Amino acid sequence: MIPEHIQNRKGARSLKDLDPEVIDYLNKGLVETKNLMEWLATDQLALLKLVLSDLGKNDWYPDFEVAVNTQKKPTANSNTKVIGETLGLLTLDEGIYKTLKAHTSDLVRCWACWAEGTHHDTVTDLINTMQPYASDTHFGVREVVIFASKERMIEDLDTAINILCKWTFNNDENIRRFAIESLRPIGVWTKKIPVFQESPERGLPLLEPLKSDTSKYVRDSVGNWLNDASKSQPDWVQHICTKWEKESPTKETTYILKKALRTINKNK
Repeated sequence: MIPEHIQNRKGARSLKDLDPEVIDYLNKGLVETKNLMEWLATDQLALLKLVLSDLGKNDWYPDFEVAVNTQKKPTANSNTKVIGETLGLLTLDEGIYKTLKAHTSDLVRCWACWAEGTHHDTVTDLINTMQPYASDTHFGVREVVIFASKERMIEDLDTAINILCKWTFNNDENIRRFAIESLRPIGVWTKKIPVFQESPERGLPLLEPLKSDTSKYVRDSVGNWLNDASKSQPDWVQHICTKWEKESPTKETTYILKKALRTINKNK
């Protein structure tokens, strides 16, 4: 049983404020991270040792240790990616991935995401495999799945759009949000999409169904997508916002338009 004070904790605001007891639970994979500080503080190799032991794969550990320690500039983010991609090279065992996807630790699920992302040659297979990670209950996993799939989707953008258009009608707000956030023209810490920067109208099939979405999580992504586009195509974004204002006079659409136009309005 996890003590109540651990379960109900608030994430520390800085590394120096982290409770050693919390770090111990994180390193053992017994709880999810609450915020970025906890994610940064987790010893991923220590956690990995325990996970591999549970899988009966202790002999794999040296491969991971070498991969992590040979990085020129290791970070928590790069360690997650390297561990995941190394796992992808070591096994295709669906049973192992089923176990990892259900793990309590969000970091372990992130490793599985990166690993499974290495196994698919087509964007169709990749996106379908990524869906469980896109709907994960943890914000960190939902961000990692974007890192693990965006560049591949850009390479076959038409296919990605065709698949994700269907996701915009999914009942799960996390799935709808991924359909937009994963293909933002600029995004945060991800590769830009020149096609959308030059011709944002190609993204309309993704945006239109969500212009008055009930979820703030989704609306934020739609507004941010349009704001991205406004930095290269402000006239087009202004036109779409004017059009939506007439077609969809709802508070949800108004919320999206405010976010979409923030850079345009700032530059007036």
